Amino acid sequence: MTRTHSFLFAAFLGTFSLLRAEEVPAGPAPQDSAPATPASAAPSENVTINLINRLVQKGTLTQAEAAELIQQANADAAKAAAAKQAAALPPEPSPEEETRISYIPDVVRNQMRDQIQQELMAQAAREHWSEKNAPDWTSKFRPFGDIRGRYDSTLFPSGNDNTGAFTNFYSINSGNPYDASSTQYPPSYNDNQDRNRTRLRARFGTDILLGDGFNAGVRLATGDTNSPTSTNQTLGGSGGNFSKYAVWLDRAFISYDAGPGDGEELTLLLGRFDNPFFSTDIQWDDDIGFDGLAVRGKVNLTDKVSTFFSGGYFPVYNTDFNFASNQPSKFASNDKWLAAAQAGIDWKITSDLSAKFAVAYYDFTNISGQLSAPYTPLSASDAGSTDSTRPGFSQRGNTYMPLRDILPTAANGYGTTNQFQYYGLASQFRDVTLTAKLDYDHFDPIRLSILGEAIKNVAFDASAVAARAYSDGRVGRTINSLKDFQGGDTAWLLAFQLGKPTLEKFGDWQASIGYRYVESDAVVDGFTDSDFGGGGTNVQGYTLGGTFALSSNVRCGLRWMSSNEITGPPLSTDIIQLDLNAKF
Repeated sequence: MTRTHSFLFAAFLGTFSLLRAEEVPAGPAPQDSAPATPASAAPSENVTINLINRLVQKGTLTQAEAAELIQQANADAAKAAAAKQAAALPPEPSPEEETRISYIPDVVRNQMRDQIQQELMAQAAREHWSEKNAPDWTSKFRPFGDIRGRYDSTLFPSGNDNTGAFTNFYSINSGNPYDASSTQYPPSYNDNQDRNRTRLRARFGTDILLGDGFNAGVRLATGDTNSPTSTNQTLGGSGGNFSKYAVWLDRAFISYDAGPGDGEELTLLLGRFDNPFFSTDIQWDDDIGFDGLAVRGKVNLTDKVSTFFSGGYFPVYNTDFNFASNQPSKFASNDKWLAAAQAGIDWKITSDLSAKFAVAYYDFTNISGQLSAPYTPLSASDAGSTDSTRPGFSQRGNTYMPLRDILPTAANGYGTTNQFQYYGLASQFRDVTLTAKLDYDHFDPIRLSILGEAIKNVAFDASAVAARAYSDGRVGRTINSLKDFQGGDTAWLLAFQLGKPTLEKFGDWQASIGYRYVESDAVVDGFTDSDFGGGGTNVQGYTLGGTFALSSNVRCGLRWMSSNEITGPPLSTDIIQLDLNAKF
């Protein structure tokens, strides 16, 4: 039985004990007392009378015994009512008055107790009182999620280049190769027509407590595509006409906590998990999930200074097992990997000033494109030996190179036809990244924060990149419109944030303003912020935004981003985003 049912049973037994000890005056019942009630009488509002009637029905008491008990109970009730009405202490009993103690015999009381206990136990078995409302395994789950609605307006000021200069290499690389000898324009990005979209993001996941230091996590999310940098679903997109939307596996991992506790940490992660590095969105978009193996730790040096570190090895791309699928002789694998490490310091400088600094090194292996063995493709389906070195996902801004070394023969008009090309990254990427944040809490609960990040791609070689991207040799005619290469290897961001550190109740707010400068080949364009400038690199400009809490779980936000291209044809973009976000 549960604690509640045990209490009810004890209350019944207490009632019987009171019946045994109650003092009742002898003599005939008062005139206004109710007559003895037969066992078959209708239910009374008096619980004791109903209980005695039930005992008569079950044969525990005779009708005569029941009548006597009921008469005594009525007399007791009348006496209590008279005493209350007189609002005074009852008079001292007369010496001549004879009193007697009426009680339920032990054998009867024991029978009543056993009878009630049997009935309660039977009811407990039927209603499963001893069972929990949910199985034990459900206590190991910690579900969470959020839903965000967004109005997104992208505006293009006059003066942008509209000659098709902004080639959509991802569209080419994810479909059939582009015939560079064709007079048809290649796929390109919109640079002159404003667009308004309503977008939805829904994410649902759970942390799973496995015990003995082990944990796991799973999260599902929406998205127009399987893009690593966005979980937005455009309403009316993906076919429109109220079609259902796709849901993707966004996170799935196992972790082991080997840390000593007391503010110190050592955690191992395997699978697909959140970004383990302290960074901003010019390096990694907020939606990026890391695949692979990572370790994250923290060690307290003093009561005001601690050091933290993160590192991991992550597969960026794994060559199709059957590549090339349209020929019996397969090509060698061109797997891509990221090895990364970061170390930093958390420093409580004063009671209201704290700082966090970190340096990271991100080393990409085989991330750049490779020139194929010379051959002559006769159709779009004739694969090149290095087609798999093209990026599986990209945005825009990086410098791209043709991948296929196409031999000029009579079959392709000596280089004038059938120039089917894919495109890969022209630069290598090994980023050294410095990230810092300063928090000032003098105006608590309002916090002023300064966030900064600086990135240098130490593997960038401008002359080598230009030679690969704009060669006029046997790689065929490139579709890049910029012949005078002006790419760069540096990126930086500086932002100011003001408001409550966390939005916990109605009226809490945050505001921010920032400026960024991201050169063409400073970072891999497929992993950087997907919103600013439409996503990618070779952009500079401002971001201004604010967030206001409508409740502890619902908030609204407004953000404006204004960007310009750093080099190349002119392109300016203004993006306005209005959000309503609910978390649970």
